[in-house]
Amino acid sequence: MDSHTHLDACGCETDADVVAALDRAATTGVAGVVTIADDLVAARWAVGAAHADDRVWAAVALHPTRTASVSGADLAEIERLAADDRVVAIGETGLDYYWDHAPPSAQQDAFRWHIGLAKRTGKPLMIHDRDAHDDVLRILREEGAPDDVVFHCFSGDAAMARECVDAGYVLSFAGPVTFKRNDELRAAAALVPDDRYLVETDAPFLTPHPHRGRANEPYVLPWTVRGIAATRGETEARVAESARRNAERIFRLDATE
Repeated sequence: MDSHTHLDACGCETDADVVAALDRAATTGVAGVVTIADDLVAARWAVGAAHADDRVWAAVALHPTRTASVSGADLAEIERLAADDRVVAIGETGLDYYWDHAPPSAQQDAFRWHIGLAKRTGKPLMIHDRDAHDDVLRILREEGAPDDVVFHCFSGDAAMARECVDAGYVLSFAGPVTFKRNDELRAAAALVPDDRYLVETDAPFLTPHPHRGRANEPYVLPWTVRGIAATRGETEARVAESARRNAERIFRLDATE
């Protein structure tokens, strides 16, 4: 189960494109995906894609880099889309201090609003955290975290992973866990309990080793699973099965069938 991908950014435009991408994923054992929105256009598209193929679910939010100017109408539409039965998470939201596209204050205000939306809808919060670990964790404490919090493409070290696990959060690992210089990230992946991790592609970004430099897509997910399995000293089948069970539980996939 690919818990975080961007099918639109992978080149999918039509319903047929979505079906074809999921058919390619099926050839490598990837049975389903959550396609993620980062703005209103993507949110509308993601919900449509989730209705086009029952192997696709959606998450909707305004990405932190898109929050420099947000209107009440924007937030109202995200909330309306979030109520759709095929939407299984609020995301990706959070903080991004790497890019200078939105002031930190605007990002933090939007993040707090999305936390509230996750609570109102009862859906998991999917977090984008880039160079903002301390503020993300602080705001979650201040606002009170929803029941289910997923750190998409977790990028912290082992100490942060322990803090997140102790708080009840779920860590989702992507291609960077396979990169040669990411020993701290692998240490984090090694310590997370079986029921607290997901796997993702974040396609078309972050293609795992040994395919770096090529376009990413959900069918590439097994290479990330392989890297996590090696790090944890487990079989690929066990990692894939744990991640699948966790995704079904966290996103309540049975309820969307």
